Amino acid sequence: MNRYYYDLHIHSCLSPCGDNDNTPANIAGMASLKGLQILALTDHNTCGNCPAFFKACKAFGIIPVPGMELTTAEEIHLVCLFPSLETAMDFDALVRTHRVLIPNRPAIFGDQLLMDENDRVVGQEEHLLINATDLSLEQAVPLVRQAGGVVYPAHIDREANGIIAVLGTFPEQPVFSCVEYYDKTKRPGLEERFPILRGKPSVVSSDAHYLGHINEAENALMLEDEPYSGDLVRRNLLALLAQGERL
Repeated sequence: MNRYYYDLHIHSCLSPCGDNDNTPANIAGMASLKGLQILALTDHNTCGNCPAFFKACKAFGIIPVPGMELTTAEEIHLVCLFPSLETAMDFDALVRTHRVLIPNRPAIFGDQLLMDENDRVVGQEEHLLINATDLSLEQAVPLVRQAGGVVYPAHIDREANGIIAVLGTFPEQPVFSCVEYYDKTKRPGLEERFPILRGKPSVVSSDAHYLGHINEAENALMLEDEPYSGDLVRRNLLALLAQGERL
């Protein structure tokens, strides 16, 4: 078992609110400079840049986790992480059938760039990615789990699209094995306000839209990794998050 520094919530240039410099290779390179070992790409309602991200991370010796930040019909953001690129892309195809298709207006919302691992633009997503899907919270959570993924509420300590800000409370259903904080110093206050959060496992991630906002090597998880492989570490990470053990 070894300690792995992580950031499990990062946006690439495919998210319209993500900086165009947030290419898969640049993200991997910056994470390597910051000493991170596990990195998840979680663009809004898409896994489209995950294939390039996988290749870029491996070039820098970083363990990639394919993911998505799913927006529910209630405008709640959920982090969805998957054990393999194949399962992530299957889920991407499923979410496409639940997206509300509004043409993107790059001058207003930003570009939505599809990249390869060498930072070449290979296409653009034509429809806006940041709007809500037609999936309710109660529908979205089991769909992620049925697809083999792990799902938990994003940045519950923030006003924008946090589950508490949207609902006014932290719901008993669906049951989440963990939650994400943007600022870990806010955890005690939220646990005092909402007893359901007391003792609930949590991760701390950046929700980075710019390279400089990717977390430093400050947050870590202890993971089994023998006999070592990146796939094993990723599977054990997701198993830990799903089990809800104290992190």
